[in-house]
Amino acid sequence: MEEYSKELLRSGIIEAKTGNHETARRYLDRAIYMTSSHDVLAEAWYWMGEVTANPVEKRKALENCLSHDLRHARARRALAILDGKLKADEVINPDKMPAVSEGSRQANADRFMCPKCGGRMAFAPDGQTLVCDYCSRNQGFDTHTKEADEKDFIIAMATSRGHGKPLQELVFHCNGCGAEFILPPKQISASCVYCDSPHVVSLEKTKDLLAPDGIIPHAFTQKKATQLLVNWVESNHINPEKRVELPRGLYLPMWTFDIGGVIDYTGEMIEQDEQLFKRGGEKKITRITDQYPIMVDDLPFPASRKLSAVFLKLIPAFDLKTTKPYDPRFLASWPAEIYDVPMADASLDARSQVYARYKDKLPYMISGMNIVHTSSQNLAVESFKLNLMPVWMTELPFDGREHLVLINGQSGLVASDVPDNSQTQEEAGTGGLLNFLSDLLND
Repeated sequence: MEEYSKELLRSGIIEAKTGNHETARRYLDRAIYMTSSHDVLAEAWYWMGEVTANPVEKRKALENCLSHDLRHARARRALAILDGKLKADEVINPDKMPAVSEGSRQANADRFMCPKCGGRMAFAPDGQTLVCDYCSRNQGFDTHTKEADEKDFIIAMATSRGHGKPLQELVFHCNGCGAEFILPPKQISASCVYCDSPHVVSLEKTKDLLAPDGIIPHAFTQKKATQLLVNWVESNHINPEKRVELPRGLYLPMWTFDIGGVIDYTGEMIEQDEQLFKRGGEKKITRITDQYPIMVDDLPFPASRKLSAVFLKLIPAFDLKTTKPYDPRFLASWPAEIYDVPMADASLDARSQVYARYKDKLPYMISGMNIVHTSSQNLAVESFKLNLMPVWMTELPFDGREHLVLINGQSGLVASDVPDNSQTQEEAGTGGLLNFLSDLLND
């Protein structure tokens, strides 16, 4: 019976692809009536939606499809188009990715200037205020009642945004002085080179890059960051070889993924009859096939390759529950890097990490069973966010080269690429650095 229903489904799909919609509907309707397989039912209902032009009937067919297979990517994509969440012309052909255009391109940007005196506005590390550099006018904005929204993974993967990364230079037109200046491809914010007014890219209006969804604002000033650096250098007995630059505040991009589904596994249970064992009998092995449910929320993954090794050390110290909805005003006078790890690439690595983690733990979580086979076929990325994380950065001249030092701009944790075995030098010679930084703290 099931083989017959699959044959009906294949015939219906063939008729649908050749444009014979009425014939396709008859085959598909019969397949739905004959089968009890969720896979066949999901596929048949999806194609029912493809052969009808009536929006109400199409929605019903797609919802029926998803009731049998919640992760049916084509049905979720079609429903998103029907709901207006995805434009049909943005959907890419998976067999032919669009070519990346070369050269510079124009970009829209928001400009932040004081409405009172015309001075430049900067975000203050209090989580909610823009402050003028000249007249000290405050401009608050409320983000306490909102949470950063997660994006649908399937919808993003259907467009070039899910696969793109910044390869071009962005050209800005300054609304203040009229000058045009070039922003490096890995930055999302900058100040005009002529009038110094801060600008932030409006990524929502681009077709090839994803805009940030959430942000954790900077929580303390450069003076506090410098004090944290002094304490860290002193506690690790590091002897810098020359002048150390003050920490520079910026935002680094980070993906978070929600991953769910099940890991399919096959295991062996050993059943041993005591009386049979006394007579020298063999053990009875029973093979069991089952599924283990998985749900991982907000798995973090660096979205920038350049600083990822040190940035990874800071990630556990971020409180992701405090993430606010992205607002370009947070970046006023603060540089922010844009991602260079495409969402599609990061999602594959994130899914692989989850599978590897649970695959290793599965024998302990299912006690008394020898796991002989596992599969990640039904493990899927459900949703994601692109977040901007606050960081202070400087370089430490030590051991013959510059070592990167990052400070978590929320918690104050300090991390570096200085080898652990190098952080045991004598304290002699650190006084010059500490005095230099202490003078700056007192300025």
